[in-house]
Amino acid sequence: MSTSRRNFFSWTRNALAATGILKATPGQAAVMPAGGEDYYAKLGVTKIINAAGTYTALTASIMPPPVQAAVAQAARHPVRLAELQQKAGQYIASRLQCEAAMVCSGAASALTLGTAACMTVGNQKAVSLLPLEVLGLKNEVIVQKTHRYGYDHAIRNCGIRFVEVETLEDYEKAFTDRTAMCHFFNAAEGGQIGREKWIEVAHRHGVPCFNDAAADVPPISNLWNYTRMGFDLVTFSGGKGLRGPQNAGLLLGRKDLIEAAGWSNSPHDETVGRGMKVAKEQIIGMVAAVDWFLAQTDDGLQAEFRRRADRIAALLKDIPTLRHEVFVPPLANAVPHLVIRYDTSRVRKMPLEVAQILREGSPSIELNPSTGRKPASAGLPGGEDTIVVGVWMLQPGEELVVGRRLRDVLLKAAA
Repeated sequence: MSTSRRNFFSWTRNALAATGILKATPGQAAVMPAGGEDYYAKLGVTKIINAAGTYTALTASIMPPPVQAAVAQAARHPVRLAELQQKAGQYIASRLQCEAAMVCSGAASALTLGTAACMTVGNQKAVSLLPLEVLGLKNEVIVQKTHRYGYDHAIRNCGIRFVEVETLEDYEKAFTDRTAMCHFFNAAEGGQIGREKWIEVAHRHGVPCFNDAAADVPPISNLWNYTRMGFDLVTFSGGKGLRGPQNAGLLLGRKDLIEAAGWSNSPHDETVGRGMKVAKEQIIGMVAAVDWFLAQTDDGLQAEFRRRADRIAALLKDIPTLRHEVFVPPLANAVPHLVIRYDTSRVRKMPLEVAQILREGSPSIELNPSTGRKPASAGLPGGEDTIVVGVWMLQPGEELVVGRRLRDVLLKAAA
C-alpha cells in the first residue's frame, strides 16, 4: 500500500498517541511531554540525594547533560553494532593514547573479557571452550594475595585458577607453561610488589599484565598512565569518575588482546561474554563521557568538590564539639570528601543513627557507607564516631540541602 510522506507522518503521530507515547489534543499536533514521563514517580521509586559516591547500589554517577544528550540521540537510530564498536574503540584509543580500546558492559565485564583474551589470543576457536573445557589452554592467573578482592570472581568466570604470591621470590617461581595472565588490583592497600616490578617480571616471562583501575579517575591522566607504564590491559568503570553510563566501562590496551577480547564479547554466540551486551546508547555514552571528561581539568574538579565540602562545613560550625576535615583518598575515588567527627556524649546521636534519619527523610539522603562503620573503600576514613559526606555526585545546590539537614539533626541531638 502506498502513502504520501505527509500521510505517513500523520499516521505515525496518531499511532503513537493511541499507545499513550504521544498525547494528541484535538486540532493540535501531538507533542512529547517535556522531559518525558517521570517513571520513578509512576513506579513509586524514591529519588535520593547522593552524598555517598559512585556506588553501584546507588546507581553510580549522573551523566552530565552532554552525555545524556548523546545517549538520547543515539537511541533514535539503529546502526551496525560491529562497526560502532570498532569505530568507537578506535576513537577512544586515539584520545586515551593506547593501542586499542573497547566499550564493555562495566569494569567487571572487562575483567572477564580481558582474561578470556589472555587465554585465547591467537586461538579464536578456543573461545567456545571457556569456562569449563580449559585443560588444553593456559588457565592460571598470578595475583598477589593481598590483591584478592570481591570482583575477581569476574576473572574466575573464565575457568581460571588463581596462583597467589606474596614475595618477589614467590612471584618469580609462580610462572608455568599454563600461566595466562598476571593480575594487579590498582587500589589494593597491601602487597610487596609494585606496579613496575609486577610488569617487568611478567614481561620477562612473556605473560600479559592486567590492571583493574575501575574507580581510579580522577586524576584524568590515569586514563593513560597505566598503559604507558606497560600494563597490557587496563579497565576503568564507565559510571564512576568518567560520568558515563553505569552499565558500561572501558577495556584499554594491546591491540591483539583487545581484538581477542572482542571474540568473546556479545553478540558472538557460545562465549563467556554473550550476556555482557552493550547497547548502542551505552557505547555512544562512553565516547561522549570520554570527551566530556577530557574537557575538564583536575584542578577545576577538585576546586568544585572542595567548595561543596566547605559549604556543608560552614552550615555546621555551631554544632558543639564538631570538627571536620576535607580528605582525599590516595587512589580510588581520589576526590575531596568531608569527614565529620564530634563528641557523642554532647551530640547524642551516633553517626549511624544520623545516616538513618537522613535516609528516611524527605528528600532522602545517602551518606558515604564509611559513616559509622569501617572504611568502605581503599584509603577512606571511617569509624563509629565518623560521618563521611561524598560531595562529588551532588547536583548543583544539593550540598546546601545536605548541610541544612545535617545541622538540624545534630542540633536537635545536642539540645
